[in-house]
Amino acid sequence: MPYLEEEYDVVVVGAGHAGCEAALASARLGLNTIIFTVSMDSVAMMPCNPNVGGSSKGHLVRELDALGGEMGKNIDKTYIQSKMLNSSKGPAVHSLRAQADKKNYSAAMKETLENTDNLTLRQAEVSELILGEDGRSVVGVKTFSGAIYHAKAVILATGTYLKARCIYGDVVNHTGPNGLMAANHLSQSMSDVGIEIRRFKTGTPARLDKRSIDFTQMEEQKGDEHVVPFSFTNTEDDIKRDQISCWLCYTNEETHEIIRNNISRSPLFSGVIEGTGPRYCPSIEDKVMKFPDKNRHQIFIEPEGENTNEMYMGGMSSSLPEDVQYAMIRSMKGLEHAKIVRNAYAIEYDCINAINLKPTLEFKDVAGLYGAGQINGSSGYEEAAVQGLMAGINAALKILGRNPLVLDRSQAYIGVLIDDLVTKETREPYRMMTSRAEYRLLLRQDNADLRLTDIGHDIGLIDDERYKKFCHKRELINSEIDRLDSTMVGANKSIQKFLTSMGSTTLKTAASLSELIRRPELSYEAIAPIDPERNELPEDVIDQINISIKYKGYIDRQKEQVNQFKKLENRRIPEDIDYNDVTNLRKEARQKLMLIKPENIGQASRISGVSPADVTVLLIYLKSRK
Repeated sequence: MPYLEEEYDVVVVGAGHAGCEAALASARLGLNTIIFTVSMDSVAMMPCNPNVGGSSKGHLVRELDALGGEMGKNIDKTYIQSKMLNSSKGPAVHSLRAQADKKNYSAAMKETLENTDNLTLRQAEVSELILGEDGRSVVGVKTFSGAIYHAKAVILATGTYLKARCIYGDVVNHTGPNGLMAANHLSQSMSDVGIEIRRFKTGTPARLDKRSIDFTQMEEQKGDEHVVPFSFTNTEDDIKRDQISCWLCYTNEETHEIIRNNISRSPLFSGVIEGTGPRYCPSIEDKVMKFPDKNRHQIFIEPEGENTNEMYMGGMSSSLPEDVQYAMIRSMKGLEHAKIVRNAYAIEYDCINAINLKPTLEFKDVAGLYGAGQINGSSGYEEAAVQGLMAGINAALKILGRNPLVLDRSQAYIGVLIDDLVTKETREPYRMMTSRAEYRLLLRQDNADLRLTDIGHDIGLIDDERYKKFCHKRELINSEIDRLDSTMVGANKSIQKFLTSMGSTTLKTAASLSELIRRPELSYEAIAPIDPERNELPEDVIDQINISIKYKGYIDRQKEQVNQFKKLENRRIPEDIDYNDVTNLRKEARQKLMLIKPENIGQASRISGVSPADVTVLLIYLKSRK
């Protein structure tokens, strides 16, 4: 019986946040690409929290934008509230976060996919990987209907759909998120070609009917008056809009008592749930049981969109039975008469062990096959999106015969994320955090364009017009800092009077304008009265000038640390190395090195089970081998 057969350069399996970025990247680089989804309703769907960004995640989205990805542009189009988190702290941890209109976000991304050259969007379930005659390279996929799609590269971005099941109480639904169809066949094919399958779990809170909530009992959470775009292509004026409030309420001792009395009915504690859940995004029952000293937990009530009454309960993920969900929700102030629109549930799904991937996100043992997003054991829309972008870029670059793109830990949070996934064996869904980055003063969300736009342009995802504007911005920053460094002011009466009025120490000798800006009470804007030579500059340029000057000592120190780090990253380990030949390596280190096959000494040093002494032994061996 004849079946449909088609040829593409790149096949992307899954149209969530990872799949969308992967498909757009490869198509924009000129490769004929097809992206599969089990349902057109699941394209860029937000099955859990209705927001993009947040602590460290905002960094990822701005890095993705600087490289030429889409998520930043899409949330700028569809946000309903925007906030800069941690603004009272240092710039390294400032993180942009925006509430999204879920339906509009998905629809806008779908429209982008549908109108991108070289890209085909297809609803079908991919059920099988097709390998070449060598058994070590992928040459296409087969769908459940029997159709065959030949390809030079395949990117798996399956999210939480592989053998998914949604659970609350005793209720088990064998579906993907939001009741959409699960993908039940691809896992077996992956296993058949030698890919290690794991079982992870995540969850989502209940959604409430807005009309049943008493907001007078809650604290209103408004968006920022000054809105910072996610995309460097936008200005505040481009995206300014009326924002919608969120609300803050709290659990209480009655809520916790309801949970404790019903904990035996939680599938999380009864053993019904088999998958490992995220440590840094626990369910409410997990929080109550693990932190018995806490008498309340914050819960954010967030709108899911402009034209819906569904409200999301941020911080209250659960898999407790339906009746218990009602009881605990109604025990909270303002929610005494709340009506549930959608029950909270946990979702289990198949994923892989990411140490089987190269830093390019290509599988080590199956050439041309890439993994991106939650299939790699990560959690979060933003973590998924950046992996999709990198997988799409690297699949395209390989087909085009160009060098791969691997960002290291000193270049981007993206580099930290991928390095952690492929080097440190994660046994729970991985979530990005600022504390994971050793060089976070350099990897700020405000300077993502300065770090990565050159790379995005070299790859081909940043067009010449955008690159020209970026170069102009960089020149403005550098030339103004040079001017401030070289412009001196003397200890005359007018300067002393100004400094006194600003609560700043008077001068004993001449000082540069940069030296004045470094004072805690002063800034680039504050010294304007004594700097008549300055030109008017854009706000984002001024931000970079302030940060670069005020934190210069710390930044220079971190750059020196990066130089030391680069020395280890640049010490390549030959692919043909036999670790059995490396005498004096401890057994555990030898096993881990053979399993992960690090590409350089830096990566080897970060493997759990490889000690500094083992690294020294390895360095001596490589030197003798030369």
